Amino acid sequence: MTTRMPRYDVRNDGIGPYAVFYCERCDREFRSTPDVGGTVVKEVGRSALGGLLRNVPLVGAAADRVLDDQRYTTSLTQQQLDAAWKQVEANFHECPTCRLVVCSSDWDAQTGYCTEDSPRREEIAQAQAEQAAGVLKGLASAFGLDQAVRSVADAAKAASANLPRCSKCGKPQPVGTKFCPECGGQVVQAAAGRCPKCGAEVKGAKFCPECGTKIERAAAPAICPNCGKETKGARFCPECGTKLAA
Repeated sequence: MTTRMPRYDVRNDGIGPYAVFYCERCDREFRSTPDVGGTVVKEVGRSALGGLLRNVPLVGAAADRVLDDQRYTTSLTQQQLDAAWKQVEANFHECPTCRLVVCSSDWDAQTGYCTEDSPRREEIAQAQAEQAAGVLKGLASAFGLDQAVRSVADAAKAASANLPRCSKCGKPQPVGTKFCPECGGQVVQAAAGRCPKCGAEVKGAKFCPECGTKIERAAAPAICPNCGKETKGARFCPECGTKLAA
């Protein structure tokens, strides 16, 4: 239980006043229940007195002061406010570190701190990120976008797999690069059977039939990227048989 009330205001929708309490972290609202019974009783009492004493102005005015119209008042006595707070108090917790009164969404019940001050802050953040990712995945599936996302991911993976790579350090390089800017090793061009951009089969064409990318073809590397032996211009490594050029 908390030791104090958080920020609040009093509202009235036409059936009686009620209190709205706010989480001091995310401003989520928690509303108490209007005293509808009290409002009805007072309204009935007002009607009765108005009918019996409508010709006695002094008494009628006194009755108005005693029987305030609860349909329009936007104030609560301290007793009413305390009662309203008891209705929603279970939804709030006070952090011992920052002293903010927060709702259950911003509270780590396992440690007894708000999520911002919890020792499990990173773990909570990761769980929230995973939950958000799951929601996005569900929305994508609901709108039929999951297949499109998978297709894009597959294309990117295929393109990455078919990029030219350095024969020395193995890092992928832009199409047409002859020597690695990192280590100076000779770059082995991608197999001419697939487009280095979208991964589509080119079947010997000079340009990709899917995206139009020019297919770069280079001579076989002087060094085999698999075993490191000299190839002397061969299309296959004479030592291990690795294919060296299309």
